[in-house]
Amino acid sequence: MLNQSAPDREILAEKLGLSGKQLGYVTGAEPGSGLIIFDNAVIPFTDRYPKDTLTYKIMNTKPEEAVQQ
Repeated sequence: MLNQSAPDREILAEKLGLSGKQLGYVTGAEPGSGLIIFDNAVIPFTDRYPKDTLTYKIMNTKPEEAVQQ
């Protein structure tokens, strides 16, 4: 899960049994940050991928950056 709006966070917290601390990872989350939910594990993550790589250019989903290239 990545950044979520307040109403969506409430629904997801209830359905997935997330704590307030866990919801903090999807409240105003930076791009590349959030929660991975697998089975009974909830894992916070931050992925700061280097922007000066070919892989970043290929996988980038930000339209404003794609236009600049």
